[in-house]
Amino acid sequence: MAHRLEILLGLKSPPLAVTFCDEPPRGVPRVQQTGPAGCSYWKLAAQGQVFYTTAEDHHNCPIGAYTHGIELPPERNNELDEMIGIMCELDYLKKEEVPRIPRRTERFGVAVYAPWSQTPCKPDIIMVQGDAKQIMLLSEAMHAEEVGDRGEAMGRPTCAIIPATLHSGRATISFGCIGNRVYNELDDDQLYASLPAEKSHDVVERLEKIVHANRELERFHLKRMLPNT
Repeated sequence: MAHRLEILLGLKSPPLAVTFCDEPPRGVPRVQQTGPAGCSYWKLAAQGQVFYTTAEDHHNCPIGAYTHGIELPPERNNELDEMIGIMCELDYLKKEEVPRIPRRTERFGVAVYAPWSQTPCKPDIIMVQGDAKQIMLLSEAMHAEEVGDRGEAMGRPTCAIIPATLHSGRATISFGCIGNRVYNELDDDQLYASLPAEKSHDVVERLEKIVHANRELERFHLKRMLPNT
């Protein structure tokens, strides 16, 4: 299914699988180096790495730790307030927005990241990175299977699409945020979609029909543009 999704959309980056587990899966290594942000692990998985992270591996990113439901240690607990304070001073964020940011409420054990085609365990979330047309096609397939987003694409923080999808059981579209774009070296035309893994098979099946329909409709609309037709 991962290969079909990649081919149907013509993705430059493979779809990713994210799984939350109580314990590390047998045979899966821990990430070799702690990243500057939780979303920076997406880049490693997109490069073909399969690994898990612990709570400590997310301490460098207070916002990411917050969305993942990770409690920071006392000596770093003020970093979240400091970061939010800076964002508010820049008029980038309002304090009343913070409680509305999606957040995991379950206990954090480990998070497993992998290309979907190589995931060692049953995933919770499938993450797709693509351009506007690719995400459009995927969104049409997700809506056809009644797991589409509710019509409001998310912005910052990008990592919040994971708990948003987990809590709603529906897909989430994100334009990305500046931190994610820096850490993942994201091209300007790229954005994200996350969908519940349990619905991924049906979505990919539907996507095949959606892609075919769009090709036929494209021919139809192009023909209408020609003079004297």
